[in-house]
Amino acid sequence: MTDRVNYDARQRRIRRRIRRGFGFTGVDDSIPRPISFQRRRLLASLDKPLVAVVVLLLAIGSLMVFSSTWDWSNKTYGSATGFFVEEHLRNVALAALALIFFATIDYRFWKRFALWLLVVTIVLLVAVRLFGEVRFGAQRSFTGGRFQPGELAEFATVLYMAAWLGSKNTRVDSFFFGLIPFLLVVGTLSGLIVSQPDLSSAAIVALTAGVMYFVAGANIMQMGAVSVLAGAVMAIVVESRPYAQQRIADFVAGFSDVTLSDYHTLQAITAFLRGGWIGVGIGHSEQKFGALPAPHTDSIFAIIGEELGVFGAALVVALYVAFAIRGFQIARRAKDSFGSLLCVGFTSWVIIQALLNIAVMTGAIPSTGVPLPLISFGGSSLMVVMIGVGLMLSVHRVATRRKSTAERRSEIASFDRSWRNRRTRISRAGGRPSAAAGQQ
Repeated sequence: MTDRVNYDARQRRIRRRIRRGFGFTGVDDSIPRPISFQRRRLLASLDKPLVAVVVLLLAIGSLMVFSSTWDWSNKTYGSATGFFVEEHLRNVALAALALIFFATIDYRFWKRFALWLLVVTIVLLVAVRLFGEVRFGAQRSFTGGRFQPGELAEFATVLYMAAWLGSKNTRVDSFFFGLIPFLLVVGTLSGLIVSQPDLSSAAIVALTAGVMYFVAGANIMQMGAVSVLAGAVMAIVVESRPYAQQRIADFVAGFSDVTLSDYHTLQAITAFLRGGWIGVGIGHSEQKFGALPAPHTDSIFAIIGEELGVFGAALVVALYVAFAIRGFQIARRAKDSFGSLLCVGFTSWVIIQALLNIAVMTGAIPSTGVPLPLISFGGSSLMVVMIGVGLMLSVHRVATRRKSTAERRSEIASFDRSWRNRRTRISRAGGRPSAAAGQQ
């Protein structure tokens, strides 16, 4: 009798497995019910709002790179779509392939490489000081300026900080086990970048890491002390760099008389004044004909303001706002703290770069050499940003997979962090029952 019962049970299990294999399951053997597959096709599982924002920024960037370089390219290479547009489109295509590759692979796979990437980045930062090319008074790149280790350092900072701060045994609010290691990593990277010199990239590394450290549950008093220390270090660095002192002096002088601003800022303001509300039209900018330095990279937002006007510039700003909102929404829905901090880091990184570039072009801060992410002409800068977006899309894909109730409870329980109640500052849907429910 026992053998017969065991045989019948085995047969029922086999029938259930067959039905699941064809997409069906059931409460009993006679009532099959459809279920969704966990592995969805890539296009169906991508976060469409984020993809739409990125595609629009890339389209605007490609258009403005062509508009700002057609005359330069025609005179230099004999074609309006010569070197700049063709290389930019090639870079966009390669970056898109990288985005798809990283979006397809589970983002947790890359956590094991975070430390190694950090070590390689430090080695490259040292190597560029020894063997790098000197361009525009700085030694910060290889291969004709196409690869800058400082841009890789920004990416490596986000990946390593997410892996370290997202670990369960990390004591973020501890002075010796949280703050000191944080300062060592960020200080080493920033110091090597400053030595190139590249103050803007060093500031981006420090600000992005600071945002991630705060979100992970850092002590507020310690963060305040770090901010004061960072300000003092920056003052010392500026004091030792004559070009930085000159930029700040020109910036301060511009408050009393805009004509006393530095040349770059003055030409950018002129471009915005010429553009007005609706702009002079695509391709009709005059500031790109030698007045604005680097119109296809650092100054591209000024060209947007001149050719598309205030409305066009506002559209670009709105797209970055949408990118930030969607990035932080994906961070809230992430399966684990590593994915959440990864999205916070990459979102903050892109927005900080955009804010710095736009602030310089509008005369709000002294001049820096920060490109406009996803819009400016670039090789390594565009590649690392698109890889970051690919990892954010991977976080979304993993978070939207159907999970059992027990698996969801396990993930929620393991999301504790070091902020008083040992939780991050990012709330998560379904992460904590209400007080009323607890009293019941």
